[in-house]
Amino acid sequence: MRHQWVGGQWLKSNHDRILVVNPATEEIIDHIPRGTAADADRAVQAAREAFNAWRWMPAVEKAQLLHAIARDLRGRQKELATVMTGDGGKPFCENRDEVEWVAACFDYYAEIGRNSRGSSLPPVAHHQVNFTIKEPYGVVVGIIPWNYPLLLMAWKVAPALMAGNTVILKPSEETPLSTLDIADIFGAHLPQGVVNIVTGFGEEIGEALVRHPGTDLIALTGSVETGKHIGQLCAAQVKKFHDELGGNDPFIVCNDADLEITSRACCWVAFLNTGQVCASAKRIYVFDDIADEFTERVVKVAKSLRLGNGLDPGTDIGPLIDRRQLQDVDSRVKDAIRDGAKVLCGGRRSPKFKKGFFYEPTVMVNVKQKMRLVHTETFGPIRPIMRVKGIDHAIELANDSTYDLGANIYTNNMEWAMAAMERITASTFWINDPLTDNDAGPFGGMRQTGHSRELGKEGIDEFRETKHVHLDYKQELKPYWYNKRYNKDAPGV
Repeated sequence: MRHQWVGGQWLKSNHDRILVVNPATEEIIDHIPRGTAADADRAVQAAREAFNAWRWMPAVEKAQLLHAIARDLRGRQKELATVMTGDGGKPFCENRDEVEWVAACFDYYAEIGRNSRGSSLPPVAHHQVNFTIKEPYGVVVGIIPWNYPLLLMAWKVAPALMAGNTVILKPSEETPLSTLDIADIFGAHLPQGVVNIVTGFGEEIGEALVRHPGTDLIALTGSVETGKHIGQLCAAQVKKFHDELGGNDPFIVCNDADLEITSRACCWVAFLNTGQVCASAKRIYVFDDIADEFTERVVKVAKSLRLGNGLDPGTDIGPLIDRRQLQDVDSRVKDAIRDGAKVLCGGRRSPKFKKGFFYEPTVMVNVKQKMRLVHTETFGPIRPIMRVKGIDHAIELANDSTYDLGANIYTNNMEWAMAAMERITASTFWINDPLTDNDAGPFGGMRQTGHSRELGKEGIDEFRETKHVHLDYKQELKPYWYNKRYNKDAPGV
């Protein structure tokens, strides 16, 4: 049984328990507390007390602490990857990489956070100085999803801490164990209460944190529906809301693309983490004259991928996160088949496993743009391939979505690449290298995907407020004050 981490210590409780289930075996591997509003209140009090000192700690000292956290994370890479494979299902190698990305994020913000705190502005008169100072909001609540439990935590915690905020984390009840397992790393390097971790359901302790008057900024990665609800709660309090919601990214294959490379890239970006990636390619648009050959190659790669427990070194693709996700994916495939789509491989729960939420890598054709499978976000290993007449047609269909997180294109035709980049609404545009992140490059969405940014200098500015300072170093009477003001040009009465 795990506990809550509040104020630098483990708080035991007699709450109801939430079961943590291994999605590959359906075995119960641990329990976490079902947190309450009282737990939320204790965490807020601890974070507010810590904020009073943490905000004033010099950036160079904060940076040293974040670097130390990064070193400890790397030292536990294998251990944490094993835990993440158990409660999330991703293959071990993907989780091992995730731990390194997390450490790199802490290192990045340790440095960028000491680079600047504002900027100097040209004054409007003599003997004046104008500048801005960027200040922390206060207590940040990080609501973390289950698909990348440590990475999407780090994208919020690292910049929030360097900006001077304190943090309360609410990991997903599906994958809470790795976050709880690094509580002692935070405890070893940060003052008590700077980072707190509470567990439970979103509609209970999560909503209590959002509604609490002592929290100042809510940072969420989650579904559009959850984002709308939390956004409304924040709006009612005029509270800062930082959101990254759903994605339904297009993947355009032009007729000059190297099909051996592109077909493999398509499968990588489609089936990574069993398709449970907000920025994965979920709609494949292929020029008509190469569609047959491209599809054959994709099917060949998809059929070669091995489903299995993520701890098995030979596993390429693990299970979906839970039974509900499995049923949702399967229902989308069945709906599409009923409406005329054709399955070329997969399209079913894997019969090889008596236990676990395994769904076969699936490739479909004869798919239409308005099918639920295409028009809304499908979080699973399903890739619909659709033919397009050319680049203009591909761009038109790519933009036919309410989600605008990322977009991809494979081509050596720079005119096509740049036309797509300029005309497709997406906050990240990948050309010939899909789903690659850069800590220095901002990541986020547009339209219903949200309007916030993580990573880059934009990522730290999301957790800072700007204050303008106007300084006149010479005290004097101003000619526009009442005692010296001239009104000679007034027309008179």
